[in-house]
Amino acid sequence: MTEYKFLEPYKFLHKDITLKNRVVIPPMTETMGFHDGSVSDAELSYYGTHTGGVGMFITAVANVNDLGKGFEGELSVADDRFIPGLRKLAHAIQQDGTKAVLQIFSAGRMTNSQVLRGQQPVSASAVAALRAGSETPRTLSTKEVYATIADFGQAVRRAILAGFDGVEIHGANTYLIQQFFSPHSNQRTDEFGGSVEKRMTFALDIIREVNRVVDEYATKPFIIGYRISPEEIEKPGITFEDTLKFIDVLKDQPLDYLHVSMGSVWRKSLNDPSITTPLNETIKAHLAGKMPLIVVGDLQTPADVEKAASTFDLVAIGRQSLREPQWVQKVEHHDEQAIRYAISPDDLGELGIKPPFLQILIALSGENGIPLTTAKDVNQAAANARIDHYLSGGK
Repeated sequence: MTEYKFLEPYKFLHKDITLKNRVVIPPMTETMGFHDGSVSDAELSYYGTHTGGVGMFITAVANVNDLGKGFEGELSVADDRFIPGLRKLAHAIQQDGTKAVLQIFSAGRMTNSQVLRGQQPVSASAVAALRAGSETPRTLSTKEVYATIADFGQAVRRAILAGFDGVEIHGANTYLIQQFFSPHSNQRTDEFGGSVEKRMTFALDIIREVNRVVDEYATKPFIIGYRISPEEIEKPGITFEDTLKFIDVLKDQPLDYLHVSMGSVWRKSLNDPSITTPLNETIKAHLAGKMPLIVVGDLQTPADVEKAASTFDLVAIGRQSLREPQWVQKVEHHDEQAIRYAISPDDLGELGIKPPFLQILIALSGENGIPLTTAKDVNQAAANARIDHYLSGGK
């Protein structure tokens, strides 16, 4: 019998909360919500199918206000009317002791006026993203910045009332909080812009407001996490040196974990070839044991996850959890040979993957993406036909 470290329980350092194991499902966009941000039955079915084995499940992102919407089919936590549906979602996740965490964000400039129903996107400054088709956003006034911080707090209040076990503040993946930290998108001259320390202010004020709301409304320990992307490719952009300065501040904030968003747990710098140590190892060293680190990226087999768990506190399996919802259970039951490492078109219904989500998976398929089959002799034309049939509403 193999004794895996990742199956051991994990108790948070500053909260009386224990995860039943150290495996996490990270937030993954599934675009299966209703157009207004309400939770759909398809989402409830999907989350109910994929939960139960891991210690903690972080939802796809939910916007904190109407201008924060980044794409169609996205969850919203911007109004009290969403609480009943979010309560169903939290309950769907909390099977067999899995902790349910709601990720919250504003898209900032990473949206468009069509998604915002004619409204202009907003950001730290009126600087368009360096991506094809990006719209130039409107600069948030100082008053609007403070209102957005308050919106994050109200989102947390709703998450508490909906029964979630925690929230993850989404400060990664080029969205609004990262836009305030980035010298590319933040060219402000008020208290929220300028030096690297001032560009931290928006995030730190959100963390402060989130904790204030938790203290006021939570009746039991409540997890507060924060997600970062360690670098940007823009020039100027966030450097790893900037990120380490930020982490040196974050580690002393009232946070329960830091979650690093990367495509590989062991990735080195995208920009600086002189950095030869995996970024996550340096980040962990800077945290100095003050909070746990969640790592994610290209973890598929139990051996992959165990290697990461031997170095880091919590390990997230994303793409692999889509292919195999029973990944943890099969490891626990010594049935590793039954773990699936690809998705057959015939599995889509069973996995709760509806056509909008499948379109994302197809876009991500490839050498390092979501394999849609492992069979060497599969008839690809026939497989494509089955996918097309599914996308058109067939079963």
